[in-house]
Amino acid sequence: MKIRFNRFPGGKHKSLTMSYDDGVTQDVRLIEIFNRHKIKGTFHLNSGIADIPSSFGRIHSSEFSKVYAGHEISAHSYTHPFLETLSREELIFEILEDRRKLEELAGYPVRGMSYPYGTYSEEVLGMLEKLGIEYSRPVEQTNNFDLPEKFLEWFPTCHHNGATPELLDRFLTCDNWEKSSLLYIWGHSYEFDRQDNWELIEGICEKLSGNENVWYATNIEIFDYVTAMRNLKFSVNRDIVYNPSAQAVWISVDNESVEIKGGANVKFK
Repeated sequence: MKIRFNRFPGGKHKSLTMSYDDGVTQDVRLIEIFNRHKIKGTFHLNSGIADIPSSFGRIHSSEFSKVYAGHEISAHSYTHPFLETLSREELIFEILEDRRKLEELAGYPVRGMSYPYGTYSEEVLGMLEKLGIEYSRPVEQTNNFDLPEKFLEWFPTCHHNGATPELLDRFLTCDNWEKSSLLYIWGHSYEFDRQDNWELIEGICEKLSGNENVWYATNIEIFDYVTAMRNLKFSVNRDIVYNPSAQAVWISVDNESVEIKGGANVKFK
């Protein structure tokens, strides 16, 4: 019996997630594009400086819940420092205060983040789980569609400037059913104004939208799903599986999609 962890919800083989930093006013236009194409994004915000006037034109914190409705609000530290340069006390403050304020505004636990400037250290990694952070995104790109081995070092597939037609075609046409495929694109929405290339993200979203083989998800939805899938419990003979989570997950058994509902024991024929 061949069992593979290679399915997303509905038995889909592929997933797409978007990840954007800093909470700038251009996010409004970006979200309109995402919504039009039914694509989900995660937005990593600095709640401690959101209301301070700047050349970036940040979204006021009072607007967060409205602007980011239907997408994920995630942490990016309170004031956007280089985390690896901070004392332990400052690091704790930067993460917990950002979580605290964002949670008050979002109305749900904030459990993920992206690293300010993309930098971090082993000490930072060692502290994040203790501070309630379950995933975090650096900026180095993989150019592949693999699921992360460690969610606190969740490397993206590419920056949106690297989402070339060739890479998107490779994602959409990939037929290696031994593995699931995740396309993870990141960036800053102000870059589209600076580079005068909004047509880039328009084209990316148009090409990727409406595909019945793709699950469109936020970062935290992918984290929760993959975590539940990896936590399935199998019998010694591998013919019985128990799902201890509340979330249904899908796997393949002899290349056929099988749903394992939350709390269910399933015996394979």
